[in-house]
Amino acid sequence: MQTHHGGCHCGAIRLAFTSAIDPHDMEVRACQCSFCRRHGSLAAADPHGRLRVTMREPNRMQRYTFGMRTADYLVCRNCGVYVAAVTRDTGEPRGIVIVNALDDRALFDRTPLEMTYDGEDRQGRIARRREKWMPVEIGVGEAG
Repeated sequence: MQTHHGGCHCGAIRLAFTSAIDPHDMEVRACQCSFCRRHGSLAAADPHGRLRVTMREPNRMQRYTFGMRTADYLVCRNCGVYVAAVTRDTGEPRGIVIVNALDDRALFDRTPLEMTYDGEDRQGRIARRREKWMPVEIGVGEAG
């Protein structure tokens, strides 16, 4: 298992993404929704991995939601960096990490797959996330 650290630009939100998949082999997705395109986001997840999101100051994390409202998109209120998306609709919280927010993002060098999810209904979207997204823990404190 490898842990990849990262976070937002100002350091208010920190990430720890743990996976047994080598970053060079990990699938990287480029969602084509307007939110992700505007952020230039590239996402990764390992259903057998884990994501930990730690906030030094909880009031600096904005949970943005849109569309079907099946996920919260985590954005730093201070510096504006989009770091992860999480959902609770799957039972336990599950999420994706935004590769752009990782310190070693250059290691995730596979050609991104352009993904369009417009044809999904609510139940299909939840089922896909249950299968493809990873367990996530959100906490408060100092972390790396």
